[in-house]
Amino acid sequence: MFLLNDYDYDLPEERIAQKPVERRDRSRLLFMDRNTGEIAHHKFLDIYDLLSPSDVLVINNTEVIPARLFGQKESGGKAEILILDYPGDKKNRIDNGESVCRCLIKTSKRPKDGTTLIFNQKLKANVVNFKDGIYTVKFSYKGDFEHIIDRIGRVPLPPYIKRNDDKKDRTFYQTVYASRKGAVAAPTAGLHFSLSLMRKLKEKGVKIVAITLHVGYGTFLPVRVSDIRDHRIHSEWYSISKETADMINESKKAGHRIVAVGTTAVRTLEYASKENGIVVQGEGGCNLFIYPGYRFQTVDAMLTNFHLPKSTLLMLVSAFSTRENVLNAYKAAIEKQYRFFSYGDAMLIA
Repeated sequence: MFLLNDYDYDLPEERIAQKPVERRDRSRLLFMDRNTGEIAHHKFLDIYDLLSPSDVLVINNTEVIPARLFGQKESGGKAEILILDYPGDKKNRIDNGESVCRCLIKTSKRPKDGTTLIFNQKLKANVVNFKDGIYTVKFSYKGDFEHIIDRIGRVPLPPYIKRNDDKKDRTFYQTVYASRKGAVAAPTAGLHFSLSLMRKLKEKGVKIVAITLHVGYGTFLPVRVSDIRDHRIHSEWYSISKETADMINESKKAGHRIVAVGTTAVRTLEYASKENGIVVQGEGGCNLFIYPGYRFQTVDAMLTNFHLPKSTLLMLVSAFSTRENVLNAYKAAIEKQYRFFSYGDAMLIA
């Protein structure tokens, strides 16, 4: 249960979705009973029937920033940067025209401290230091940093999507309710919802409330320990409003289900929950790592995509049911040719 290899499975490469479906709510949905492991196959639109009017649907309203930048070193070599901190965050600004951010950098050779990277006439960067696989970079710019990044930045698609990003990704690698900039990866379970489906759920009586968790670079980092209990995940900024906390707590007290959209919503709610299941409003850093043996306080059901082998997200989903149930469901999904990972199909576990 605690060995990393316990969370491995074989996935044919053709099952990894390379593009989104033409209409985001036309994906497929595998329903799994959390306790028995029994599964049923649905269209995603069937979630309308699978949710009850008394349910509370908790969404993550973070917005993905175009955090991928292509430039070159002063020496002429190519350079690619993934910005890990939101450029619009005032705490990253050290002076007018300069900001410091954490980044991942890809070059032919690891850039030394002091290396200058040039992106265009208005933006360049200087490598400050390198620690634990992460670079600290000081950006110098002319104009509005956030606007420059928005204009020249590219969508930070995951490495298992083997193509360049295009205009469609600006729309489809973003939830329809994204409103708070700061993520470097999408909360992918939410990608399936269209505005019309959200409206129909509200008309049915489903309460929809938002939290924020800016999905960070930990999403890209593999587990490197054989015993998963030794793994540590990086902190990600979250926020829960009083209105959201009150709605969840009142509904929970009334015996209604709390349905989290995505592992980010699950982790945020559980991190902010006391032992009695009461969610506390607030904001800060969330570094909760959920794996089998964890006792859930608040979340009663979760919507999620299919996750990578040996990933912390697969461990979280296994904790919500059992490892055996989840891997059996994944096996069935592969046999039924479901699409996997960020642009793939969804699971509802309840």
